[in-house]
Amino acid sequence: MHLDDALSVLSEFVPADIERFRRHIDPAFIEEALMATGTATVRRRRLPAEQVLWLVIGMALLRNESMERVVSWLDLALPTPGRQPVAKSALTQARQRLGEDPVAYLFAITAAMWAAESAAKHRWRDLAVYGADGSTLRVPDSAANWKAFGGQPGNGVRNGSAYPTVRLVAVMALRSHVLSALVFGDYHTGETTLWKNLWDELPDNSLTLLDRNFLVAAHLTQLEHSGHNRHWLTRAKKTTRIKRIRRLGINDQLVEIMLSENTRRLHPDLPETWMARQICYRRKGFRPATLLTSLVDPDAYPAAEIVALYHERWELELGYDEIKTQMLAREETIRSRTPIGVRQEIWGIAVAYNLVRREMERAADIAGVEPTRISFANALSLIRYTLLLSSTPPLAPGRIPGRLLDLQHHLKLLVLPPRRPDRSYPRAVKIKMSNYRRNPPSGRGRK
Repeated sequence: MHLDDALSVLSEFVPADIERFRRHIDPAFIEEALMATGTATVRRRRLPAEQVLWLVIGMALLRNESMERVVSWLDLALPTPGRQPVAKSALTQARQRLGEDPVAYLFAITAAMWAAESAAKHRWRDLAVYGADGSTLRVPDSAANWKAFGGQPGNGVRNGSAYPTVRLVAVMALRSHVLSALVFGDYHTGETTLWKNLWDELPDNSLTLLDRNFLVAAHLTQLEHSGHNRHWLTRAKKTTRIKRIRRLGINDQLVEIMLSENTRRLHPDLPETWMARQICYRRKGFRPATLLTSLVDPDAYPAAEIVALYHERWELELGYDEIKTQMLAREETIRSRTPIGVRQEIWGIAVAYNLVRREMERAADIAGVEPTRISFANALSLIRYTLLLSSTPPLAPGRIPGRLLDLQHHLKLLVLPPRRPDRSYPRAVKIKMSNYRRNPPSGRGRK
């Protein structure tokens, strides 16, 4: 290919429209986050607080690049005579001054707004569809991180986890993968303990799909009664005690969930009877399953549609995969070696993920497809390559500078083929864990 032809092809990947992606985050949100958390910059610095906020987000978008390169490529630092680069130690100190609170605040105010807008566009029977589930994230192997987050204990075969591990629970608008809320803590804090801090974030006129681990009477009854028309849907546990009240249809009945004596003792304020709807079904290649839900009206919410809808719960797992496999490049851990840095970085990853998802949703509207039909891997790659190719100076302090891809021109790369609902992939153990013991620390012999 001749040079002229190569340049003409390259120009298609660096369009002049650079404003749209930055406008997803109103500069007022950044100012509000800094003011609300008391971290606004007063002293003139090369890296003001609003620029450091974008540095944290840029670290997630440009996962494999050093902080120095992120600052350089995003042109975040204020100019100095001779255009001297910002020292690595100055970047670390700037992140320490910023802390985690402004990034967490920025995520909270943007995620609540973006997820509500997105879920409202993709309703099911006038209900916004959300999902909640937990996961874990490995963090760098440092003494401070082990003390703050802990890890999996030894079990005689695997000898515990090799890295400190953060446990997190997220709420997501399932039909667009936009994160609505996030909470995380040390590994030994259970998912249901973290979840109780999130159910207040769910809006009225919504339905939340949950893993059966979240079938907790105290939380779900509170979810039902604390708002207007807030519903839940999950699978029944093997230990769930159910009493049939009335038949609603084939394999469809109104039931009473019988609470254990321990639950009654711990939560005396729970209602005497907990009414729910039970739907039993079986999909080809899978074991029989039982769903429980607060959607007790069979006319307003048909059983067949509820069964089909429940399997959208897996969209949250796909969202976790997009973050871990694509954004974090399947590397062992994130970057930060201190607990504050870890928490700051996780919030930055969440903001960056939502930014990409917002842009994907816009591309889906143009293509006339569902947001889940847009390839996250291709969209993220296009955005990353354009950031690295760009050399445009910033238009305003505190905003990500550079040229970002207009995804409209690349829909052929982004639109995935329709999913095949007839495929069957039952869960199975594919790889056997090693039976060999881990080498003991130096100075300790084998038994």
